[in-house]
Amino acid sequence: MNPTDNCSRRNKKEKQVNKILAIEDDPFLRNNICELLANEGYEIDSAGNGKIGLEKAKKILPDLIISDIMMPDMDGFKVLEELRRNLNTAAIPFIFITARIEMENFKRGMNLGADYYLFKPFDVCDLLYAVQTSLKKRDE
Repeated sequence: MNPTDNCSRRNKKEKQVNKILAIEDDPFLRNNICELLANEGYEIDSAGNGKIGLEKAKKILPDLIISDIMMPDMDGFKVLEELRRNLNTAAIPFIFITARIEMENFKRGMNLGADYYLFKPFDVCDLLYAVQTSLKKRDE
């Protein structure tokens, strides 16, 4: 049984394929996120750190970004700050996934404009819900 069978609500017959960029320095988690979302019918790109992720975001203009916070070269907060300063990327929905559970980090992420903040380890259904809800809000 697929772990997403009980929570996947995406209509796989949709004509538009949403592009998602996953920025995560842990290759195992990054690959799992990419595989999960690809199986849900999303087009996926990824980056192993914030600096590369920011460059890719500006180049490919994804429909959604999922990012860790603690990463080498550039943390997720800085990535989000830079994206929000750029007219081409300012409105891209953004989901943080992080092991940093401190309330001050949560508040900082939300104040920077994050749409969701998921704590590691997160439930697959919670990630899919955050992705689907963020994309739906963007389209409204």
